[in-house]
Amino acid sequence: MNRVTSTAYDSPVGPILLTFIDDALVRLHVAHDGLDVARAEIAQRLGVVPDPDASIGRGVVAQLDEYFEGARRSFDVSLDWRFVRGFTRAALEATLQIPYGEVASYGEVSMMAGAPRAARAVGTACASSPFSIVVPVHRVVRADGSIGEYGGHPDVKEYLLTLESDAVLGETLHASA
Repeated sequence: MNRVTSTAYDSPVGPILLTFIDDALVRLHVAHDGLDVARAEIAQRLGVVPDPDASIGRGVVAQLDEYFEGARRSFDVSLDWRFVRGFTRAALEATLQIPYGEVASYGEVSMMAGAPRAARAVGTACASSPFSIVVPVHRVVRADGSIGEYGGHPDVKEYLLTLESDAVLGETLHASA
């Protein structure tokens, strides 16, 4: 029997509910509607109420702290992909190839995922990602360079993109000084 746990994380973009099955992250949910709603959603999807347990998520929390400080560029997290199937998974895995501080268009990601005409499907995949932030769907933008809606929260996407570009710019300025 798998152990299902969750912990809350207070981030600069709002409260985040981290849910794990055993030691793998099954969902990172920026809880715009509150942690109670996020807990109810994941309990319904999994068919079980996760046990509150901050110890399982300590490593992810530490990595999120580093990310939001501009010190972490990628995450070393075991992911449980049970909510992701087919092309959606290929699209989400393709976003992992987008370098920190850079962006790619939905069309570019569809090519990276092996389906050059599936830009709209990439948008759907990004919108339904159970691993927001850890799998950097925020780095995927429209063909015209505009950032898009990001699940109805473009301010969060803009924050994440600015955080990353500022960190890269700070390193560049520091290296040239």
